Amino acid sequence: MSKVQADDTFMYENKLIDDFDDVLTFSADTIGADFPDAHNAVDSPSHYNSGGIECIDAIKASMTAEEFKGYLKGNTEKYIWRYAYKNGLEDLKKAKVYLQWLIDNVEKDDAL
Repeated sequence: MSKVQADDTFMYENKLIDDFDDVLTFSADTIGADFPDAHNAVDSPSHYNSGGIECIDAIKASMTAEEFKGYLKGNTEKYIWRYAYKNGLEDLKKAKVYLQWLIDNVEKDDAL
């Protein structure tokens, strides 16, 4: 069972969860232990696909091109910022994915 604490962290099955990414990672890792091929936390996490729609595509559709590039830049910076304190190499790989998407979008804009 979960227990909400005053500082927006909570305990779940004796594990401290301090932000939304921890919840996703913890849930996916728990599921992934039972279904090892169902979870790829970097390239195509199953928890970011619903009804055949990737979450990143829905986010992109909700933003202007400039806003989406800012979103990609911010996520790149987030994963680089935290890699040494949280998920190590996995966070660097996530940063690489977001950076590549940003590069692809900038190249596409430059080609116009």
